[in-house]
Amino acid sequence: LHERGMLGSAVLYFNRDYKTDGHPFYPSETWEPHSMASISTHDLPTAAGFLKAENVRVRAGLGLVKDVDGEYERAAGERKDLVDFLVKEGVLASPDVPDEDIVIAMHAVLTRAHSALRLTSPLDALGADRQPNLPGTEDEYPNWRIPLPVPLESLFSHVNVQKVVKALSRDTNAG
Repeated sequence: LHERGMLGSAVLYFNRDYKTDGHPFYPSETWEPHSMASISTHDLPTAAGFLKAENVRVRAGLGLVKDVDGEYERAAGERKDLVDFLVKEGVLASPDVPDEDIVIAMHAVLTRAHSALRLTSPLDALGADRQPNLPGTEDEYPNWRIPLPVPLESLFSHVNVQKVVKALSRDTNAG
């Protein structure tokens, strides 16, 4: 596919070295250039939902998680790894900041990648915590029926969206 010009996908949550103990995140400047960089996808937690382990709460509430405490522990570890990565990348000053600032930093780190495209979703930009689709469910979860938390007309004037646009507009690769 690469030879035919098809871009790969560099999803922040999964851009990790799974061959190394602790599965550290790959430095953003090493992400595949022939890719689209994003925080998440429609089948994964939103940025804010990831930080709050909302996906664990929802799946546990639906009886889809066997070891709830273990899932929350795993989610907390992934959150810590991500926040530490954002600090190391220089897009987050400290791990002790509000989730809203971490979400902005998650967008900002995409600008450090040499990826051909950078993508975000309105839900991530707005700081929404409900993911659009929960794989493995049909009627148990309102897949594809979750409205935006603001009217469409006010999307681009929302303060969080403006912060995300500003973060994504920075060209940290210029030089």
